[in-house]
Formats: sequence, C-alpha cells, structure tokens
Amino acid sequence: MELDPAPPITALRRSHDDLVALVGRLDVDQLQANSYCTDWTLAQVLSHLGSGAEIFGLVLDAGLEGTEPPGREQFGPIWEAWNSRDPSEQANDCLSTNEEFVSRLEGFDEEQHEAFQVPLFGMELGTARLAGMRLGEVALHSWDLVALEDDEAQVADYAVELLIDMVDQMAARIGKSDGEERRIEVVTTEPARRFVLVTGEGVSLSQDSAESEASAAGDAGENCRLELPAESLIRLVYGRLDPAHTPAHEAEGVDLDELRSIFPAV
Repeated sequence: MELDPAPPITALRRSHDDLVALVGRLDVDQLQANSYCTDWTLAQVLSHLGSGAEIFGLVLDAGLEGTEPPGREQFGPIWEAWNSRDPSEQANDCLSTNEEFVSRLEGFDEEQHEAFQVPLFGMELGTARLAGMRLGEVALHSWDLVALEDDEAQVADYAVELLIDMVDQMAARIGKSDGEERRIEVVTTEPARRFVLVTGEGVSLSQDSAESEASAAGDAGENCRLELPAESLIRLVYGRLDPAHTPAHEAEGVDLDELRSIFPAV
C-alpha cells in the first residue's frame, strides 16, 4: 500500500527551508571550507545536492510520463555541469533547483499522486517514497555541512520521524556485508522502533512491531543487542556514525566498528 505523500513532502519542504537558512549564513570563504564528506568542500556538498535535485526532477518527469527514469549516461553531463560552477553558483543554484523540485511535488493533485509510479533501485516508487528518498539526501547532507565543526550535530527530528521507517530500504541498498554472520536486535528511542539486523551473504534490517518484541529478541540471538537513538541508527546506515559523533548507546555482543564498516558513507 502506498504511503500518504503529505508527511514526507511537508518534511522535504522544511528541510529545504532549513537548508536555505543555513546556506544564507555562509560566505564565500566558508563555502570553500571542508565538509564532513571526505574531500568535499561545503560548496561541493551543495553541488551534489543540486545535481541530485536536477536528477530527481528527471525521475519525476519519468513517473508522470510513464517513461524510463534517467540512467548513468544522463548523470555524467549533469555532474560535470555542476562541478564546473564556482562555489557561489553551486550554492545558489542548489537552492533554486531544489526549490523547483519541492514546489513541483507540492503542486501535485490527488489524482497525480495516485497515478504516479516510477521504477528506481529495484522498487516501484510513488510520490511518498520518492519524497522520502530525497528527504534522506537533503537531511543527511545538511548534517554534513555542520558536523565537522559540531560533534553534537544531529539530523533534524522531523526528518528522523519519517526516515526511521525507511531506513530498512536504505540498509538493503547500501549495506556491504563483510561475510560475517550476525543477527542483532536493534532497538531505537525517539521514536521507539525494533529491528533485526542480519549480515552474512547480504545485509538486511527488518522492522518488527512492538507486539513481536519477545520474538524479535529471541530471533536476534543471545546477547546480540544494540540500543541507540533513532537518529543515530539513521546516521549509521548512511555511513555517518563515527566515534566523534556517536552519542550514548548500549551494545551487547556487538562491535560498532564492524557495523560502521558495513555501511559506507553515501
């Protein structure tokens, strides 16, 4: 069943507005400072977000027109064009391109939401999941802009509320198993969720309902349990839970460094 598109689109609008406010406080010198992303300046992070907004716009076109979404042969020229811009252009164009994408989603009527489907990353996405996927990019890369200077930086709580229920899909997409067999109960707070993380031939993160708590704990295996804030689990899966940015947590029979290596930064 397709999700209600209103919450992720509303959150995406908030994330864009927060990004506008953040970028508005940066001067040219700050745009050229290092970001949390290895080898990327703040301007280059914004360039990545801007090119992503342009690509998501093409995905939106494909869903509306019933055509195939763009592939890597179309990404290259877009990335090159963004890389050729100076830092100020990268920042300003990022905001205008992202505004265009968000505004297009906000302008959909109920019939367009119901009809929209696009194949992406092996899934059929409606507007709700497409907006959620873009929300993850904007929220996590916004974190990249401030985290290097702030060990207590956190992903916006309104984004966490939505992304925690999509994190299983991200884990399956980007997890890189080291071949070690694990079965770990993962419990989050703020909001409370319960998952089972399985590694071996692949990586899966399956969410369990509160009613299946006892079953999830038993399936996970004795003394294999990780409890942490939902915000931290999201950053772990997105490759951003380094020791300097890891809050208080509980780990029983779990090596957090091993889990960090399974989820590379995206």
